[in-house]
Amino acid sequence: MVFKNKEMNMLAKIAKRSALVASTVVATVTPLAVAFAEEAATTGKAFGPIGAGLAIGAAVIGGALGQGRAVAAMLESFGRNPSVGGKLLPPMLIGMALIESLVILAFVVALKVS
Repeated sequence: MVFKNKEMNMLAKIAKRSALVASTVVATVTPLAVAFAEEAATTGKAFGPIGAGLAIGAAVIGGALGQGRAVAAMLESFGRNPSVGGKLLPPMLIGMALIESLVILAFVVALKVS
């Protein structure tokens, strides 16, 4: 997708990079969940890591949807009024960081519970 405005192209690149980072994190965490599940199967606690994997999966999906909606709303409002582009970017990035911190918190809680 190519936009006519320079700032919108930059924001589109940021959104693509965020999606790449999120998918990389999920791809990195998945083998860990499998390793924990194998270890727990030998000790008799086989379902804890499965629940933790489902919980972090739901958190990642929710975070990705939230970040996507935030970027879409910002781009839409920027498209309607291009003069507010510089004013909208910092709050959007802070919101993205808060969404991502909730996903990381869900990951830590899932590891503690399992």
